Amino acid sequence: MRVRNTKKRKQRYLLWISIFMIFLGLCFFFLWMTPKIALKGEKTITININSIYKEQGAKAYYQGKNISKEIQMDGKINTKKQGTYQVVYSIKKGFFKRKVTRNVIVKDVESPKIELIGDETIYLCPGSTYEELGYKAVDNVDGDLTKKVKIKVEKDQIIYTVQDKSNNKATLHRKFIYKDIEPPQMILTGGEVFSIPQNTVYEELGYQAMDRCDGDVTKQVKVTGEVNTKQIGTYEIFYEVEDKEGNVQKVKRTVYVVEPQKNGTIYLTFDDGPKQGTTDVILDILKEEGVKATFFVTNGGPDSLIKREADEGHTVALHTASHNYQTVYSSVEGYFNDLQIVHDRVLRITGQDARIIRFPGGSSNTISRRYQPGIMTTLTKEVLLRGYRYYDWNISSGDAGETTSSEGVYQNVVRSLSKSRTNMILFHDTKSYTANAIQSIIRYGKNNGYTFAAIEPQTKMVTHSVNN
Repeated sequence: MRVRNTKKRKQRYLLWISIFMIFLGLCFFFLWMTPKIALKGEKTITININSIYKEQGAKAYYQGKNISKEIQMDGKINTKKQGTYQVVYSIKKGFFKRKVTRNVIVKDVESPKIELIGDETIYLCPGSTYEELGYKAVDNVDGDLTKKVKIKVEKDQIIYTVQDKSNNKATLHRKFIYKDIEPPQMILTGGEVFSIPQNTVYEELGYQAMDRCDGDVTKQVKVTGEVNTKQIGTYEIFYEVEDKEGNVQKVKRTVYVVEPQKNGTIYLTFDDGPKQGTTDVILDILKEEGVKATFFVTNGGPDSLIKREADEGHTVALHTASHNYQTVYSSVEGYFNDLQIVHDRVLRITGQDARIIRFPGGSSNTISRRYQPGIMTTLTKEVLLRGYRYYDWNISSGDAGETTSSEGVYQNVVRSLSKSRTNMILFHDTKSYTANAIQSIIRYGKNNGYTFAAIEPQTKMVTHSVNN
């Protein structure tokens, strides 16, 4: 009996071993025959609404081989609508199929943006009260949230907080520093550039100084410098003022002592050049006659003619780079950008920092009204503040359109000459009939007791009345 029971137990043991081995074999078979698939990246991802969903994909293997290209993907993500979306990745081999799912949550995860008007750090006068400069809050989904901004005022700062409908929160601070860091502002009566004839009396034109915290500090202004009106030249007067916090403002007035108006002097001035075939002809005549002239140049024409003008002792002055009224007169910035181009050209060719200018159309032009009302009023002041001197004319040769003949140019000039004033004549060295008239005009001037000169920095400005 004992032997028989032992034998039965042994048989049962072997049976279980067999069943287990069969089970393991079946598991291996199913594992071997079933494709495997795994996600790239996280199983659940969150993306911001209205952003771009970037598919990360999945990998699949079958019997040790990479079959990722056979993966079928199903599911659409609407990034413009909040919600949870599913992307299903599946693959099938024979009777066996596997799939995995990725959850994509589209929601507003972006905080609103608060933008402060003014700086984030504000310097206040000691003892003063801050007045709100303003702010704006915008959310990528909810739009303008400015009215929902909450403000908390503390001793040295303001805290701005806003929250969108998805509970995304934004916070920004504006800090206060009670300290005066700004120097006083000073205005010179009569401007920062002033001309006075030789042998006259220079009297201080006046000034005013105001400080943001201290108020009127004009009485604290210290003035230094002298003007010798007996000697033609350039002089500087310095103005300095300091507020209670030690902030200093310094301003300079440049005073030109210029030669008294010489009646009967002729200034031959030429606009719009240089131009080969006319400017060179005029230069030949000037050289032959021993007369100096002034050329208000543009950005056109050959460099060699500008160099010749300077080398032969003529004044190379600035007109405009483009001579496009819209470019020049649409804004103050546009004017000075244009002027800088022709300034740099003259500097490159001649080495001279040219500061004598003529406005396109003259300072009295009205065409500038089409592009910027009042701009000539601004520019005629601004050019002086930036160290330029502008010259118009009191005699027009008419060569810009009034006449197209040498005789017409000649007659327009000689009948307008006067010994009781300075004669500033406008020509254009781009016109052949002007070139043909110049020698006759020079000889008429010489024969009738006139003298000739080129414009220099100390030459008294001849200007028109501003009409814009």
